[in-house]
Amino acid sequence: MRCREVIEKLETLAPRSYAEDWDNVGLLAGRYEKEVSTVVVAVDASDGVVEEALKCGADFLLTHHPLIFSPRRNVNDGDFIGRRLVNMLRGDLCYYAMHTNFDVRGMADAAADRIGLTDRQVLDVTYEDAVSQEGIGRIGRLRSKMSLTDCGKMIKRVFSLESVKVFGDPDRLAAVAAVCPGSGKSVVERAAAMGADVLITGDIDHHTGIDAIAMGLCIIDAGHYGLEKIFVPYMKDFLERECNGITVLRAGEHSPFWVL
Repeated sequence: MRCREVIEKLETLAPRSYAEDWDNVGLLAGRYEKEVSTVVVAVDASDGVVEEALKCGADFLLTHHPLIFSPRRNVNDGDFIGRRLVNMLRGDLCYYAMHTNFDVRGMADAAADRIGLTDRQVLDVTYEDAVSQEGIGRIGRLRSKMSLTDCGKMIKRVFSLESVKVFGDPDRLAAVAAVCPGSGKSVVERAAAMGADVLITGDIDHHTGIDAIAMGLCIIDAGHYGLEKIFVPYMKDFLERECNGITVLRAGEHSPFWVL
């Protein structure tokens, strides 16, 4: 199967048109006509992930976060981004990123499924046409009303987390939850306005947390990587189902930080 054909499968799932204007998705390095027999899936194209993909002889690296965000005037080994790109090109490794397009078509519903949200709606509409609305995050009803403490415990369990950071009264009852994998600061006001009792997301700072409480919204910060790591098993299952004959491997990555 050629790289071009793998990309066609990926863009059937999450079209590039669903990505935000500021984002950089698609084939960021490599040859469209490259024959692909082994794919490595990861959240980030870190040094370790790139080295692992090259070492195992992979032909295609798929990540959620794009390695290249800002325009570059050159590609050389003078900085860490250039070094990774040079190594990928030397190893004839195709590199593809699907970021906010997957957030819209994949990540949001996958996270909501794990939490068990029913009667769900799009939290933040970013794409709309004559037949549908799509966007970042989901809001819906929890399977049963529960305390914020119990909700936090449930999030730890379903996302296999060691800890979560919680803003709000531990005994506050939650019936309606919003989820926004990744960084959710921008959807706090939207979640509160739509009637969420709790927002499950990542990257919430001190001031955003206390402001959310003032709006009547509790927050469970499960971490950026903590929620978005579901990209890896999701895409592994998808590629194994849609690309017959291709070996799909999960990169041996883990949370980029640890808590002492």
